[in-house]
Amino acid sequence: MFLLKEKISTQIEVKKSKFIATLAPFKDFESLNKALRDEHPKAAHVVWAYRYLNEFGQIVENSSDDGEPKGSSAPALLAALRGAELIDTCALVVRYFGGIKLGIGGLVRAYGASVNEAIKSAKDMGILEFFEKKESLKVFVPFALISRCEHFAKTQNINFSQEFSPPGCDFSFSINKSQKTELIKFCATLNITIA
Repeated sequence: MFLLKEKISTQIEVKKSKFIATLAPFKDFESLNKALRDEHPKAAHVVWAYRYLNEFGQIVENSSDDGEPKGSSAPALLAALRGAELIDTCALVVRYFGGIKLGIGGLVRAYGASVNEAIKSAKDMGILEFFEKKESLKVFVPFALISRCEHFAKTQNINFSQEFSPPGCDFSFSINKSQKTELIKFCATLNITIA
């Protein structure tokens, strides 16, 4: 699975209709949907789809055809997001009608092509990153061992934050499975317990 690091927009034209596809991190969905509608008041449709991971690690999906014939556009966006294994990502496509009807099949192909073009551009720009599920762990470290713990985390490329108190420091780690194994081994060598 992959995440999108930043927003990207591309545009294609199909039989005089203009399709402007925007991919963005899911957290920006509401504001982006409103912004695109404000930016393109004469657009015929703003079709959207998104996929995100909920707190239980399940993928949640939703989409809207926004007035296009039912099932003609939004499923194509969702299929493109699934095909690229994108999560925590939204796709919105602004369509300006060019006067030529595309039919259901034509709409499916055009909307799918517009999002796939944006995904291709995101790959080319290097703004897709591999998603790894991480968990949070807390470890209390006495003052004498703080520098060793910081060094370990930096050499293992583990993200952490610190909260100091009179007896030492609480380290909060965000780690994947293999990093957790290494952290447990490291803590065992120092006689530190993981909360």
